[in-house]
Amino acid sequence: MIRPQPATWFEVVAARDDVLLALEALARTGAIELESQLRGAARGDPTVIARQLREYGELAARYRSYWPTVDLASVECHQAPEAALAGALDAIRRWARDADPLVADLQRLESEHSTLAQWRTVIHHLTADSLDLGALANVGPNMEAALFVFRHGATVSLTPSLLAKEIETDGDRLIITVGTRDAVAALAEQAAALQGRKLGIPPWLVADRDANSALIAQREAACEHEIEGLRAKLIECDRQHQLPRALADVARAAWCFQRVGPIDAGTILSRLTGWASDPARLIAALDASGARALAHFPSPPASAQPPLLLRNPRWIRPFEIFSRLLGMPGRFGADPSALLAIVAPLMFGYMFGDVGQGLVLLVAGLVLSRRLPALRLLVAGGISSMIFGVMFGSVFSVEVVVPALWVHPIAAPLPVLVVPLIGGAILLGIGLALGGLEAWWGRDFRRWLLAESGLLAVYAGLMLTFVHTAALYLAAAGLVWHMFGTAYLERRPTAFLLAAAKLAERTIQILINTLSFVRVGAFALAHAGLSAAVVALARGTGGAVGYALVLVAGNAVILLLEVLVVSIQTTRLVLFEFFTRFFVAKGREFRPLAPPSVSAEENLHEATR
Repeated sequence: MIRPQPATWFEVVAARDDVLLALEALARTGAIELESQLRGAARGDPTVIARQLREYGELAARYRSYWPTVDLASVECHQAPEAALAGALDAIRRWARDADPLVADLQRLESEHSTLAQWRTVIHHLTADSLDLGALANVGPNMEAALFVFRHGATVSLTPSLLAKEIETDGDRLIITVGTRDAVAALAEQAAALQGRKLGIPPWLVADRDANSALIAQREAACEHEIEGLRAKLIECDRQHQLPRALADVARAAWCFQRVGPIDAGTILSRLTGWASDPARLIAALDASGARALAHFPSPPASAQPPLLLRNPRWIRPFEIFSRLLGMPGRFGADPSALLAIVAPLMFGYMFGDVGQGLVLLVAGLVLSRRLPALRLLVAGGISSMIFGVMFGSVFSVEVVVPALWVHPIAAPLPVLVVPLIGGAILLGIGLALGGLEAWWGRDFRRWLLAESGLLAVYAGLMLTFVHTAALYLAAAGLVWHMFGTAYLERRPTAFLLAAAKLAERTIQILINTLSFVRVGAFALAHAGLSAAVVALARGTGGAVGYALVLVAGNAVILLLEVLVVSIQTTRLVLFEFFTRFFVAKGREFRPLAPPSVSAEENLHEATR
């Protein structure tokens, strides 16, 4: 648990026609990271594949809105990636050849239907005798009438040579204009620049508004009937050319070429290699997929660097975020997540000691962690805050609800400052000891014992001096041990004095780091002082209602302000005081292969971006 574990090397041999099926099943486990180890040649010409994907992108740009939505789970692929792409693209080409006239008619009818809807809005906003639309449709060879549609709020410049009637609707700004052809053309240019559009006056409109409404309704119904018939024909065309299967095959093949890369393949079999975080899940996924495939777990190639895994119980995993902020510890490094699962909440709760506020943080963590997993830290922080709230006797800033099991911070500030100092010294000592543990794992314990252990002895001696002055002998012994041990390791006379100077520098650094933990107590005092100020303001209102309102508002301010401040201070102490004693980010993090999206549309969109 405290040491990162290397992932397991795996090799999967699958029938070429089932390799996509096997790949997808493995990717959906979230437990594999592929690392290609080509022994032969990868199948498929990259130039041809790139050209096929570009051609697909061109087809998708024109027809995507007329394609069905495909769920990958409903369509399996039993083809090699290059064959799946080529076959699917051929099917889409045939579909496009037959569907193109239908799509063209459908687009024409959809545009006509949209125009009719626009005119329905115009006529609805006209009074019965305000405008003769039938006359406008025939204004003469030198004049032109048109309807312009602009976004609501668009600034439009109308020339004096144009006669215009503006119609304001809830959505668009509509302007009916009559003028010379040049003036109307100039307004059309404005419309294009403002993302508007120009619509001609339909020649079949008449002078009567009610008659126009009836004509538009009749034409809309006819359009809708034709559109419905064309869509039915498109569905039949989809079925004839098996378009859903073709789209699913393209989506899977594109995912394979972009996310997986070249696959070691022969004429019959394909070979997948990489790292598994859970071999049992890999085998179970292959068995459940129905792919003709076998898996085994040999020793990894000598040149391969295994990714590392942090194997912690579920309740510890949220605290892995601290390590991941700096990177993955090396193979011989220590994962401090288990220790931080205790230390970080203790520091947070000490600075935020209040039963009521801790309960709010606990509930917030439980509710919000589903959307933001990092907020699971608030659960442990809230529980710790409640515990220290009992120790400090504070409930929503009020110190008379429960008795303090230890001290009220304002009444006894010195012990509140000293306890974090002692805790920080213990934590830094553990950090130095972890350095020795890492040296043991890395088979470098002899060097650590002869040199680095001296710093641990010096630090322990100086800290224990506050308990008994005899501990200075331990510090002196650590100094001598470090000097002679370093000189012995380096076999140089000058190393003796250089070791002493280096040890002095590092001792000063760690003593300064230790003093940094006083801020935990300082923030606990600041929290208590702010709470006392809120209670004083509440009492100053002179009434129960005012008291309650000020107390609620004050606690809300404390929560919003101090959650951020206390979180930053906890993170700072962990990363810059504790981690610097031992943590080195030399490892490579395990990055599982992302599976294709459930919806083929998402994969296709990604493939053509």
